Amino acid sequence: MPVDKKTLAITIGDAAGIGPEIIVKAFCQAPEQFRNCIVVGDKAVMQRAWQVVAAKSRLLPKPMPMNIPLPMQEGLLIQQVGSPLAMEQLPTFGKISAVAGQLAADSITWATHAALRGEVSAIVTAPLHKEALSLAGVNFTGHTEMLQTLAAQHLNKTIAELPVRMMLANRELKTVLVTIHQPLRQAIDAITVDRILETLRITHRAELASTGRAPHLAVAGLNPHAGEGGLLGRDEMDVIQPAIQLAKAEGMHVSGPWSPDTVFMRARAEQGQPGAFDVVVAMYHDQGLIPVKYLGVDQGVNITLGLPFVRTSPDHGTAFDLAGKAEADPSSLLEAMAMALRLTGNGSGA
Repeated sequence: MPVDKKTLAITIGDAAGIGPEIIVKAFCQAPEQFRNCIVVGDKAVMQRAWQVVAAKSRLLPKPMPMNIPLPMQEGLLIQQVGSPLAMEQLPTFGKISAVAGQLAADSITWATHAALRGEVSAIVTAPLHKEALSLAGVNFTGHTEMLQTLAAQHLNKTIAELPVRMMLANRELKTVLVTIHQPLRQAIDAITVDRILETLRITHRAELASTGRAPHLAVAGLNPHAGEGGLLGRDEMDVIQPAIQLAKAEGMHVSGPWSPDTVFMRARAEQGQPGAFDVVVAMYHDQGLIPVKYLGVDQGVNITLGLPFVRTSPDHGTAFDLAGKAEADPSSLLEAMAMALRLTGNGSGA
């Protein structure tokens, strides 16, 4: 398959969710953004999504103008993975299924290997469902862990030798997580000096590469009011502060630990004015994601830092309750596509 250096691979996510529909709706709204994109999944799944959007929104003609392959300016370029599904085999909208889980996993695998071979410049992933992955026998808790494992295997490295982190970003705030998909009790135990320092190194390198300047990283505390000098917990004194000092000794611009109930507000950029910090490093999943998602999931983008290629994703889930209704908003997917192009040097803006 001939590709352009700007080619984005967009995986369809869970076929029972809104992923295929938001891809079609994004194509309706901004067809020019798809001139250098390939949608990775199943043709019948995308045909159904096209029919749903055409019937519900009246934005599209029938039938879907696509083949394998098809000139990109004429329609969506689809990369079939696995055995093509017949219409009667398609997963039911809003239902968890092994078929959808396997298709999502196969799509990710194909796109990841294409990126690792340099055939595509970046991957944009539509949302998948973790239970569907599990039903299919795919033992990963999400995109991040699967991408990391596939990349490490390709590079002949261990998982420990290819650490990755999740960044959630919109036009107002960026946050990176020290721990990701773990129960909170386990996440707290996983917050160590080494893990925080590793997070700061990954974030510093990624921001330096994408912006050309060393970022100011703010580190959130774990406990209320960042521990109040040990009155509300010693994690800040015994774990977080030592990691910050080691990062400073390596030349990074790092401050904290800051009270987690105010640091995100201080970092927020508003009305064209930058915030006090470039990125907030959060200790656990919800601590970092709630502030970004509160500002609007339609503008949020998930970025995986530390991979040998660019990967972005919309900042929302499969939305099974909306699937098949053509009501889902594709804005976050379009933001993820634009962010991927900027990170690969193929787009404009910061």
